[in-house]
Amino acid sequence: MTGFAPPVVARRGSTDPDAPLVVLLHGRGSDEADIIELADHLPAGVACVAVRAPIAEGGGFAWFANRGIGRPVAESLRATMDWFVSWLDPVAAPGRPVVLIGFSGGAAFAGGLLLDDPGRYAGAAVLYGTLPFDAGVPTTPGRLAGSSVLVIHGDQDTVIPRELLDRTWTYLRSEAGADTTAVRDPGGHELTADARRHVPVWLTAVLDRTRP
Repeated sequence: MTGFAPPVVARRGSTDPDAPLVVLLHGRGSDEADIIELADHLPAGVACVAVRAPIAEGGGFAWFANRGIGRPVAESLRATMDWFVSWLDPVAAPGRPVVLIGFSGGAAFAGGLLLDDPGRYAGAAVLYGTLPFDAGVPTTPGRLAGSSVLVIHGDQDTVIPRELLDRTWTYLRSEAGADTTAVRDPGGHELTADARRHVPVWLTAVLDRTRP
């Protein structure tokens, strides 16, 4: 329906079909092999998958066409989100917790998925990226009420426009209604050792809330 091929997926961790599913989403121009190593830092007992984005881009892959860094084309984002959900639904039946962890372009994609259907996901981590503002997904006040979100931004990030980073920071902390953990990293546009420490702590708390 979308014209995209089925995704290439790298897997780590539990093979239990009922285990919490953590989906890793790589940055623009990268691929699943660059982010799957984050699985080694995550709590035991989760099933972890790194999904390759569907659009070829600069020797790697991208989640959407854009109209500037951090600014998705709405029609493209809609198409790739629909493609992603068509893959996810048979993999994660209702009741199976799904957590999204995205870096850079993958952060915008994770944010788009969460904003589009907040009840579908147990949580989302927006790492060194922006939400997809003005791209066809709702960013109204209170949209993420009840959602668990981790946002980590690098103080020296010169890749994502500062205006978008600031807008994301403000929205997630003050407007979205989410249970947001916000971390300022003194570094730039990269997954630092500090980020690798914060992600599993946040993920453990999210998964604890999904248990009966």
